[in-house]
This record gives sequence, C-alpha cells and structure tokens, in this order.
Amino acid sequence: MLKQHLQLKLGQKLAPQQIQLMKLIQLHTLEFEEELERELEENPALEVAKEESKEEEFSSLEDSYETEGTESIETDFDVNDYIYDDEPNYKTASSNYSADDEDFDNESLLTEGQSLYDYLMEQINLININPEDLKIAEYIIGNLDTDGYLRREVKSIVDDLAFSQGIYTSIDKVEDILENYIQKLDPSGVGARGLQECLLLQIEKKISSDKAVSLAANILRYQFDALTNKHYNKIIQKYDIEEEDLKDALEEISKLSPKVGGNFDTQTITINQEIIPDFVISVKDGVVIPMLNSKNAPTLRVSEEYKDILTTYSHDKNSSEHKQAALFIKQKLDAAKWYIDAINQRQNTLLQTINAIVKFQHNYFITGDEKSLRPMILKDIADITGFDISTISRVVKSKYADTPNGILYLKDLFSDSLTNDDGEEVSTKEIKMHLQEVISRENKRKPLTDDALVVILKEQGYNIARRTIAKYREQLNIPVARLRKEL
Repeated sequence: MLKQHLQLKLGQKLAPQQIQLMKLIQLHTLEFEEELERELEENPALEVAKEESKEEEFSSLEDSYETEGTESIETDFDVNDYIYDDEPNYKTASSNYSADDEDFDNESLLTEGQSLYDYLMEQINLININPEDLKIAEYIIGNLDTDGYLRREVKSIVDDLAFSQGIYTSIDKVEDILENYIQKLDPSGVGARGLQECLLLQIEKKISSDKAVSLAANILRYQFDALTNKHYNKIIQKYDIEEEDLKDALEEISKLSPKVGGNFDTQTITINQEIIPDFVISVKDGVVIPMLNSKNAPTLRVSEEYKDILTTYSHDKNSSEHKQAALFIKQKLDAAKWYIDAINQRQNTLLQTINAIVKFQHNYFITGDEKSLRPMILKDIADITGFDISTISRVVKSKYADTPNGILYLKDLFSDSLTNDDGEEVSTKEIKMHLQEVISRENKRKPLTDDALVVILKEQGYNIARRTIAKYREQLNIPVARLRKEL
C-alpha cells in the first residue's frame, strides 16, 4: 500500500562557484595563467586592466559614475547593479608581489625530434625483406614501448595480426622476424623482451676477444640472478677469477643502457618547461618576506564596453531581441564579477597560507639548514589560518617557492614528528637526513643492515624501530644492504 509522508533532511552541496574556486586555488602559476587566458577568451565582459596609475583608474571610474541613470528593462535584475557596481575592491591589483616584478615568464621551448618508432621504421624499410614479413616487422615495431622493449606476449601479437591485419602466422615466425630483423636494428638492445636480453644484445655487439667483455657476457647470460642480487663471491667462485677481473666485467656492464629508447623523443614534439615559482620568499635584515609571484595577481575588471551596451539596451524595454541581448550580457557580467571575486579569494588564501608557513618555519628560512625544519602538518597551518585542512592541501599542491636557498617544493616543508630521547619533538625529515648521512659513510664492502642502523641512530638519540628504518630507507630510494654492496 502506498503511503505519503514528510521527511526533513539536512544536506550540504557545493555550488558551481565554490567548486571553481577550489580548482583555482590548487592551480600552480602556469596552469593559472592558462586558465585565466581561457576565461578571458570565453567571457568578453572580463578584461585585464591597462597599466595606469590608481589615481587614473579611480578618476575614470568616477567619470563613469556621472552617467545619468537609466530605466530598467523588465527583467529579474537591476541594470544599475552592473553599471555602477565597479568598486575598487573588484580589482585584483595588489602590492603583495615582488617589488622588482621579477620575470618568471620562461617560455616553453618546443623542439621537434625523431621518435624511436620513426627511426626503426626507416631502417626496416631499407632491409631486403618480403612484403608479408615487412608488415609483421612493422607491427612488432609498433608494439615496442618508449624504452625499446617488447612487453607484449608474442602469442598476443600473432592473434592481433590475424584479427586486425588479416595476416595468419605462427609464434615461431614472429619470433624469427623479431630476432633476425628487429633486434639487429640500431640502437643495440631494441626489441628485447626483458632487461637481461637487452643487455646481452648490446654486449654481443662488442669485441668478444676482450677478456672483460667476454666475462661480462657470460655473467649476463648464466649468472644474471647472482649479478642482480650482488652475490659477487658466488660469481668469483663460479668462474675462479680475481676480484679485479670481476670489477672490469662490472665496469663493462655499467656502460650498457637498460633503456635504449631513452635518447629518442617519446612524442613528435617535446615540451621543456622550467618551474615557475608561485611564491617569492626573501630575507632582509632577519625578516622573512613572503610574496606572491606577480603573475598570480592579475589586474582584472569588468568591461566598460559591455556596461555601455547594457545601458543602450536598457532604453528599449519593448524589444524582445534587446531583452534577450540584455539577459545574455547580464550572464556575462555576472560571470565576470564572480570570477574577479574568486581571483581575489584565491590571492588572499595563497597569501595567508604562505604567511603561516613562513611564520611556522621561520628558522629554516633564516638559516637554510634543513635540520632546523620544525615538524609541521597540514593541521598546524589550518589552525593558524582558520582554513580547512583540505584548503591548505590544495594550496600547497604542486606549488613552488623561490627562496634564497633555491626553488623549494612547498610539500617538502611538511613532515611528521617523533620524540627523541631528550623528550623533544623532531621532524622525520631530520631523522631521514641522519639516516642518509650514516648510509653515505658506511663501508660499501659491508653495508649496514637495518638492525645496525637502528643501533647507530639510537646512539644519536633517535629511538626508532627497525620497520621505521626500512620505511624511511624506501622513501629515500635507498636499497637494502645486500644491494648496496660494492667491490
């Protein structure tokens, strides 16, 4: 039986404007410039203010205020709101950027180069090969990744050739073309199905009469697992050689490239871009001064031309075409007005956040020593600014600061804390630095195990568990002791 009843619910939804504001906040300078250009193109009611003195700007505004009032057309908005509502607070001019107005406009360098695929296709078409085999070879080349490896199973390629190309062949045929044609091409090692095969293809093209090269080829072919696990004693015993002989062989192996396609462009056009800092942090007389990159503080305003058009249309309240045009202009003026407010909010949010970070990490910016970094999490900055943690996270995402110590990634300033033996809270970054220093000074013939690192760090006042050492070591991309072993 159907029943009707009332139910009250509390809900919270983000308006499209709020979503757009959050997106603006997390954009770094380059993305913000692109977004601003897009908005300027899409909304003709929004424009960049001309570079003129504030007095001139204000006087021009006052002149526009002297316009006689006009009758409002019959719509759900007041035309006068958009004619007279151009207060200075809509402008986003700010003195919170570098006085020198440093130019970070490093244009992208577009360089056109040859891809690995094009290079291999040029070679394969110069080889004396029958047409069907050539099609198979071209298909194999098309399946190579950017490093030059064939990661797909040969059986899958055979199936694809049958379904997509109408070429019915066998696994043996494809492997024969791969080994006798593709793997003979330049660069050496292309078409390999794994690292071992890639290195072997390269070493086999070297002079085999050389003792070190011959030993290196044997090690790669028969002792690859021992080599990757750095079981050097096992290799020495296996071949009954001296340690110096193994060093020579390892030197030859180190000359080989694990990614033979690395010297080629992954795309036809490669874009080389330098990092554009979002903030400029300077130190003067012991005072740390954070500023926005000037490109994050554009001077925007609502188009005077659009206001004039709206004024013109407001005189004719009987024409439906003029009414529709006025509604369209209203939408554009609405969007421009809101967008300027959103830019203002973005600037204020960025400034308050960087000010809080600088205040919290004052000693670091003064000294430049990473050991002086205080433990800092997003909540610490959220408490200072009054913003939500998610807002702080969006602000620091992909943002960089130009500091006296170089370009700094803001997220690198954040770290958890641990308590040392003296009861003081220390940053995990500080512990990682000590860990890195200890490992850098170790005897590479007998690297320190994680248990040994626990003992050493405990002597330095950092009482942490072995699993924590392993976690920090992995975060620093430092392999286990066995893989750090050197001759």
